[in-house]
Amino acid sequence: MRFTQATGRPTADPPRRPPAGPADHQEAGEPPGTAGRGPRSCARADHPDHPGRAARAGDARAVDEDVPGAVGRELQELLADRLTGCRGLDGVFAHDIAERVVRFTRRGGRRIRPRLVWWSLRACGGGDAAQVRAALRTAAALELIQTCALVHDDLMDRAPTRRGGPALHADVEQQYAGTAPHPAAHRLGASAAVLAGDLALAWADDVLTGLVLDPGLPPGTAHRLNGVWRALRTEMVAGQYLDVQGQATSALTPSRAIRAACLKSALYTVERPLELGAVLAGADETTTRTLCRAGRCAGLAFQLRDDLDDLFADPSVTGKPSGGDVREGKPTYPLAAARALATATGDRHALGVLEHAVGRADLPDGELADVRDVLVATGARDLAETEIARLAGQSLHHLGEAALEPRAAARLRGLLTEITGTPGQVPQPGGPPPDDTLAAAGTEADR
Repeated sequence: MRFTQATGRPTADPPRRPPAGPADHQEAGEPPGTAGRGPRSCARADHPDHPGRAARAGDARAVDEDVPGAVGRELQELLADRLTGCRGLDGVFAHDIAERVVRFTRRGGRRIRPRLVWWSLRACGGGDAAQVRAALRTAAALELIQTCALVHDDLMDRAPTRRGGPALHADVEQQYAGTAPHPAAHRLGASAAVLAGDLALAWADDVLTGLVLDPGLPPGTAHRLNGVWRALRTEMVAGQYLDVQGQATSALTPSRAIRAACLKSALYTVERPLELGAVLAGADETTTRTLCRAGRCAGLAFQLRDDLDDLFADPSVTGKPSGGDVREGKPTYPLAAARALATATGDRHALGVLEHAVGRADLPDGELADVRDVLVATGARDLAETEIARLAGQSLHHLGEAALEPRAAARLRGLLTEITGTPGQVPQPGGPPPDDTLAAAGTEADR
């Protein structure tokens, strides 16, 4: 079955931190005890042989060796400056909100979006000193906007954990659990998460605004960069709303699931970062559009894989409990497809299981297993796997159509394959043009 793309307060100020010692200046990845040894140690960020210094000086080859590390160092410098400003405003605010935003952002995830920006830039021939600096700043802004999205998402989903620790709203609630009544601590945690996300978004916009106003950036590039950033922010919010609206209304249709996936993942996670890299490199419109098509297909495959992993992957690998989407009633494509397939065949048992299970926060693991069985029996799991492979193939086909620097294009190809979770399963570029029906589905509203 193919779906066309219709397209609370603290009782006292927190203790003041002592003057920074050597450990406070530890570079990311620097061996313990090496900080502050002086210029003889190349582990110091101010040593001329330190890779972080090379990256900041504009050495693209140094960034090639470790993109996440280079972005991490950019974030460290940027966030240290922002945190100093917040501590000057108020100690409680800095301790409760700003420090949490900094810790969350620096902890990071796989740095998918920064890696996409970088390898798109490099594949489009970019790499001079100004472009390296702009790409790293853009990547840092993307990580901050991702902090905003995840902090707000955890609050809306009432998720207790994130990235191996408590979610921000849960962390603040726990901090004040002993000094405020439970309802007040709970509300404070929720309010803190809203404000923390807002702060991260403000910092992200500060970074992009600084880039757009940078006289070293070509005027045409600045204009295009600003346009992509504006679109990305709105698309992210729209995708998140469709997600929560689908939960509230049980709007589990395949077309709506694909639309939400397009906005939340295809555009925000993959397509727009690729476009940002191309714009910073000064790529022409044809190359940029081709990269966008590749990104949209890979982004949809990425979301479908995430949807399946929620039910079928090992929680120790995904880092989150199994079945969260089912219990929250999220309008995912596999669940929507299972319902559509069961309706088409008159499978009342499958429909009954889905009706009973989806959206039940207290669903026991035994009944979650019944949902897995329904996805298998109706063919929804196989359908999603088929679509993932097809979209991954489309993505690489489009990538092969673009005139790109070969070595960087190979790195970009490997990154898109990693994102779609299809290593060794997708065809090589070339051959007849692929069928883009599902990838186009996210471009138009349902009728």
